[in-house]
Amino acid sequence: MTASVVGIDIGRAALRAVEVSDSGKAMPTLARFHEVRLPEGAVSRGEVLEPNTVANALKELWSVGGFKSKNVVLGMGNHRVLARDLAVPKASMKRIRESLPFQVQDMLPVPVADALLDFYPISESESDTGPQINGLLIAAVKEAVLGNVRAVELAGLTPVEVDLIPFALARAIHDGSSTDGALVQIDVGAGTTSVVITIAGVPQFVRLIPTGGEDLTQALILRLAVDAEQAEALKRSVGLSAQPTLENQAAITVIREVTTELLSSLRNTVNYFTNTRHNVTVTRIVLTGGGSRLGGFADALGEMTRLRVLAPLTSSSVVLGRGVDADALEQTRGAFLVALGLALGRKA
Repeated sequence: MTASVVGIDIGRAALRAVEVSDSGKAMPTLARFHEVRLPEGAVSRGEVLEPNTVANALKELWSVGGFKSKNVVLGMGNHRVLARDLAVPKASMKRIRESLPFQVQDMLPVPVADALLDFYPISESESDTGPQINGLLIAAVKEAVLGNVRAVELAGLTPVEVDLIPFALARAIHDGSSTDGALVQIDVGAGTTSVVITIAGVPQFVRLIPTGGEDLTQALILRLAVDAEQAEALKRSVGLSAQPTLENQAAITVIREVTTELLSSLRNTVNYFTNTRHNVTVTRIVLTGGGSRLGGFADALGEMTRLRVLAPLTSSSVVLGRGVDADALEQTRGAFLVALGLALGRKA
């Protein structure tokens, strides 16, 4: 039995971790949270490129953050992870998982032997051939997952589970209540933007878009001949809502062009869901992720999708442990939601 577990969010620029105790209870305890910065190039789009560097950063994270448990849950959710609708004949989950390699080869960009497969059930229905289970196929390139696992093991930690980041976010954001309509949860990361649409906290649809805040940074660097620090400063000072001047016109052009592509992809994703689920109404968007902090992004997303865009609330599915600073957690503006959701997914 695992009394305490740590969710680890491996980002391009930082490692973030949240330790949850009594994860099997209705109200687990958030015991501690902390982050450490990563050097440039150690991680790219959620994949560990320098295992020893990341392992050393994890050792520092454990030392400085005071984490007690060495049991960890990792998240995956980049361009090397696929999530697709799938209907299978009704059977036990064990038999369904065993049959996946024989059913999904045509859906995968890599051979079945190079992928890790899982199935997330959503509902049951009747088909021409009998009862079936409707759900989501989750497939990840094995190499990408094992690289992250290796870094964790080098740090002396024990990976007990690998979870899909959109599922983790849905878990952390949902407050346990049942509300009308579907909720779109959008997380704009550095290299990947994830979309998960839930009803009463249950994921119905997942898409991973291989674009994020780093793509805008790189576009500014290349097209304006600035360095990374200057590009980040332009993102903060100009954003989408700045009034054009002679000094910022070029930056505004790049920011609007790149960001409009992502916004269009998000609108098309939401439209696809609503057009294929005629009995479901999407009511709102919860927006998270560092890339979403671009000035004017939330307003532009709301205008393009015609939906309310809300900031995340700290999960009410946990209680804060002694010594956890509630104000400090709130000031992170949702930066630890992925790590929290990963830890919450592990049942004792």
